[in-house]
Amino acid sequence: MFDNIFNEKTMQELQQLLRENKKTITCAESCTGGLIASMITELSGSSDIFNGSIVSYSNEIKNKKINVKKENLENYGAVSTQVVEDMLTGSIKMFDADYSLATSGIAGPTGATKNKPVGTVVIGVGSKNGDKLVDVYNFNGNRKEVQIQAAKTSFKIFLEFFQKTLDK
Repeated sequence: MFDNIFNEKTMQELQQLLRENKKTITCAESCTGGLIASMITELSGSSDIFNGSIVSYSNEIKNKKINVKKENLENYGAVSTQVVEDMLTGSIKMFDADYSLATSGIAGPTGATKNKPVGTVVIGVGSKNGDKLVDVYNFNGNRKEVQIQAAKTSFKIFLEFFQKTLDK
């Protein structure tokens, strides 16, 4: 499903690139609920590039475990670029990783607001050196479809981000 965004072959290429460059990746997930970590570990040998991850579904866990700033949660809400930036930084520190992916969003069918409808997902990628790319996406479909699109889009964005950081 949604193989046009990202597929197993692309995941193999991503993991090979990380392995060849001796880099590791982690993730901090909210709306994707561990799907990103699951997709990484579907391939044998993923322990070479993946130390672990966190599903920080509640705001309390976001704050206490990966140091998402309370002010960002209160002022912008969990589904915000500010919170996802904090999730990236916190997960990189927690798992001593070179790179991180982070997601926070509204997979539905409940939880929507006027400004953040179902399908709104903030996806971020970041590196240990502080480079980050965070943006808001809007996906269509049921809960599972939103989660899959968010996870696969995060990998697609990460692959582009990673290749650019290698060129630096």
